[in-house]
Amino acid sequence: MFLSITDLSVHYKTSAGDRRGVAVDRVSFDLQAGDIGVLLGPSGCGKTSLLRAIAGLEPLAAGFVSVAGRRVADANGVIDDGQRRIGMVFQDYALFPHLTVAANVAYGLHRLPATQRTARVQEVLALVELQASADQYPHLLSGGQQQRVALARALAPKPDLLLLDEPFSSLDVDLRERLSHELRSILKRAGATALLVTHDQQEAFAMGDLIGVMRNGQLHQWGNAYSIYHEPHTRFVAEFIGDGVFLPATVQDMDGARMLETPLGRLPLDADSALHTGATCDVLMRADDIIHVDEAPTKATILRKAFRGAEFLYTLRLGSGHEVLALVPSHHDHQVGEPIGIEAVVDHVVAFTSPPSDV
Repeated sequence: MFLSITDLSVHYKTSAGDRRGVAVDRVSFDLQAGDIGVLLGPSGCGKTSLLRAIAGLEPLAAGFVSVAGRRVADANGVIDDGQRRIGMVFQDYALFPHLTVAANVAYGLHRLPATQRTARVQEVLALVELQASADQYPHLLSGGQQQRVALARALAPKPDLLLLDEPFSSLDVDLRERLSHELRSILKRAGATALLVTHDQQEAFAMGDLIGVMRNGQLHQWGNAYSIYHEPHTRFVAEFIGDGVFLPATVQDMDGARMLETPLGRLPLDADSALHTGATCDVLMRADDIIHVDEAPTKATILRKAFRGAEFLYTLRLGSGHEVLALVPSHHDHQVGEPIGIEAVVDHVVAFTSPPSDV
């Protein structure tokens, strides 16, 4: 693997003085060359501390970081052999206001001869499509353009690993969505191996080949977007990713096949599930597992509705009193308080023992 994080822990001093708190707790994951990894989680989960530890900006309490087969940090400190080759893009971009775009990009290339330095600046500015802005100053650029300048500056020295800390945090929602796709395209064209931090799920899905979901300093799951969404390893991942709720269920044996009896009817249980007949559990029902069918025998009352353009997100109350979510095409414009027919269509059942043991 190109980037290997092994049993990495980061501690911090608490207000009590000598006692030390845990910001990152024994995290391990790998990233292949040319892949983009994303650390995703709520505020305070440890994702930025982990990124800063990889960058060499935070000391490691345990574990080690390897890049391209070289150990670059461990509990003894940062191993600075002059070949770390790790670039970083900060939240505020940290551009030099008194330097032009070209001079900002050239800042880390002082060891190159002038002709090579100029050629490399032109190369990365072309990569981020800012050739025409080379002689402008950062304050004359839009937020999206400044973000691309910061990216060009980080890419210019050809780092082995590029780290990005909430790169879109200062941008508006529409620009963030567009630039996340642009940034992925730029990184792929550059052949860069990158790891970025975000709290935005859609940003993580748009950017990442692999996504790590963190909580309380621990890495709950590391995998691609499909597995994170459809095969969550812990209840926290299931709750944090996407729109969904848990319904109570009981495992029953029906003619030799195990089924889940839920307020929405029976659902088939995967053959490899460890849940035994008679067990109680909580089954995850995402909004896209519930479809609206007028003639369906199961009815639910609309409690709330949120317009999302092509769809409404309905919050529904079942006859049992439980609530579920449903994504419904927006031409089905029903009113709050109205009963509608629904069906559960679940390709892969996600269930956790009740009460959960992983939270």
